[in-house]
Amino acid sequence: MRIGSRPGPWKRGPVLAALALLLGLLMLLHAKIPNRVGGIGSLVETFLPWFGLFVPVLLAGALWRRSASAVVALLLPVTAWLNLFGGLLGDKSHPGSDLTVVSHNVGADNPDPAGTARDLAASGADVLALEEITPQARSAYEKELAKTHPHHTVQGTVGLWSKLPLSDTRPVDINMDYGPLGDTKPVEITMAYTRALRATVTTDHGPVAVYVAHLGSVRLMPRGGFWTESRDRNAQALGEALAAERNERVVLLGDLNGTTDDRALAGITSQLHSAQDAAGDGFGFSWPAKFPVARIDQILVRGVEPESSWVLPATGSDHLPVAAGISW
Repeated sequence: MRIGSRPGPWKRGPVLAALALLLGLLMLLHAKIPNRVGGIGSLVETFLPWFGLFVPVLLAGALWRRSASAVVALLLPVTAWLNLFGGLLGDKSHPGSDLTVVSHNVGADNPDPAGTARDLAASGADVLALEEITPQARSAYEKELAKTHPHHTVQGTVGLWSKLPLSDTRPVDINMDYGPLGDTKPVEITMAYTRALRATVTTDHGPVAVYVAHLGSVRLMPRGGFWTESRDRNAQALGEALAAERNERVVLLGDLNGTTDDRALAGITSQLHSAQDAAGDGFGFSWPAKFPVARIDQILVRGVEPESSWVLPATGSDHLPVAAGISW
């Protein structure tokens, strides 16, 4: 036996092998990560696709250490990632559609709402959903979009513009009652502003129920972790409204402040499916506009078929507009 000889390739890099296994288990069992402490489960699910970037890093380390065990261990995270997101890598779009819809959080601090409205009108969308409309910018959107989308409704901070007739327009209250004893929500929360609406769009193929929603913001707090209380409460209420919808054809457009992997949106995603997942090309990240890392702006459907889904160029907002073509 040679004194000081190096361990064999199967015994090298035990730390790298362990990290690879932990990475794979995290992706496989992300739904089991508890949310009770700092919302860590939702935080992981928000950025879940990016965990795949650790694979080439660990692979480089395994090759440098010449560790066969670490290379084999990497098969777990690779398989888990491909199982979760491999279907998003190809282009699943099909040419042609009966209706084109666009959703855009136009941004409360948008310096050029008129320019944003012109960009959205030029997209060719039949139906436009806008979120985060301020009272100061509302007239700019109404003036510019009236030229191409004569039918519209604005409820609070969300609005819907359409080339097709609208009816049954109404606000949707997604500010649920809250409190440990079921206390009634304060009047100022109820009356402050509306973050969701519902309308019926009349098409040649029949009516479609269109919902526009802007769920509450999320915050990464230095001491409190991932704060999602407002968003989660809104999501639950919106899920209940969708469950009560009688129209078989439903389209939900909006800034949900969460990805479809986030368990907090399960009450919504269990009823509707993502146009991007079904007919997109890639991940379709929409936020932040300068360097998108997550798709929190969603187009979800029920009773219609997505034919294509894509992200539009940046406007004056910190979000990118998202679009989809749907058919009957």
